[in-house]
Amino acid sequence: MNNNFVNQGSFPGNPLYTGGQTVPNQQNTVNFQDTQFEQSYIENILRLNKGKQVEIYASYPDSNDWRDRVFSGIIEQSGRDHIILSDPKTGKWYLILIIYVNYIKFDERIAYSPEFYPNN
Repeated sequence: MNNNFVNQGSFPGNPLYTGGQTVPNQQNTVNFQDTQFEQSYIENILRLNKGKQVEIYASYPDSNDWRDRVFSGIIEQSGRDHIILSDPKTGKWYLILIIYVNYIKFDERIAYSPEFYPNN
């Protein structure tokens, strides 16, 4: 067992930024109650399109079996670093890390907030 983290009193997943410093990508918040968005992050766009059918094209460069993949399903949730899809045809659910996503294809109009437009 590796006791290096136990003796330090902190879990290895704790943030590296402390002492009042801003955590990267945390400076702009999203308030979904009144749909005020400050930045056009992919997670915000995906949240606006929750429930829509999409195809996610992803690449896994370190894998021979999963080099290029297409995931089809409905956007269930999205976060800063992930997308959760459900595929009603197969009953499978997917947790896809955004770092591997090349692009996302929608078969219908993409909902996009006017708050995302520059100088708005």
